[in-house]
Amino acid sequence: MKQRVILLVGILISTMSYAQFEISAGTGYAIGSAEMKLGTETTTTSVENTYGSYGEGVNFQLRGTYFFNEKVGLDLGVGYLNGADHTINKTTTPTVDVDAIARGRAFGATVAVAYKFTNNFYGRAGALLKIAGKTEAVVSSSTVFTKAESDAQGLPEGSYSETNYIEDYHGKFPLGFVGALGYKFPIDNNFSIYVEAEYYGISLKRKDSELQEFNTNIFAPNGTMVAESVYTLDNLPPGFVKKTNYVDELRNDNTDTSKKLSQKVPYSSFGINVGVTYKFKKAAKKQ
Repeated sequence: MKQRVILLVGILISTMSYAQFEISAGTGYAIGSAEMKLGTETTTTSVENTYGSYGEGVNFQLRGTYFFNEKVGLDLGVGYLNGADHTINKTTTPTVDVDAIARGRAFGATVAVAYKFTNNFYGRAGALLKIAGKTEAVVSSSTVFTKAESDAQGLPEGSYSETNYIEDYHGKFPLGFVGALGYKFPIDNNFSIYVEAEYYGISLKRKDSELQEFNTNIFAPNGTMVAESVYTLDNLPPGFVKKTNYVDELRNDNTDTSKKLSQKVPYSSFGINVGVTYKFKKAAKKQ
């Protein structure tokens, strides 16, 4: 037992005698990986699937790396994703026009092992966590009333409604994988510029969604507004609920429109990052 304690103390002293810490700040752009179906595009003649990953977009990162020896270290990072717009519903017909997009807005954290292949060439691999954020859907739609609907409202034929709303989707906290390979270009003894290729492997299981904005106006055929805010968040039309919960199972006779079956949405990506690293002075070796 005494020998084990002496050995452990020796390892700790050896580790602390090397102790090297550095921080990095950077940004990058990622394209989708392991893309899945996100929506459809519909015309009078066809329906086409749209694919993508909400991990596509611009990211910003701040990382700290502590090296225990000349090769191996622990890397901790936080980041923000400003995701690209993805079509989830594009419908173009004589009576219905829908333009709906969704995008990721997420904060994440990484815990990884860093390894130096050379003084400048490095890699890291570890766990990826989503700690906050949302998938934001922005929807705009217009629907031409039937003649019966127009007559019932005392409107000329060809009148239509226009609805705009924003809905935020939230997921359960997932665990994913992060891996990167990079190269540092030294500027001086402390600063360097890095370029790296990074992979994120992660998907989110939906937990709930909530309407943030909702408004419906009615227009005459010439585009003149004849009724404003017919429907709002406080007065939703049939078929809409303010908050939806996603579950793994529903009864066949379920009539609760606030519950839907859950699904996984993709956030995997492959990107290129650039940034700056500051290396603190290495701890002096003990004699």
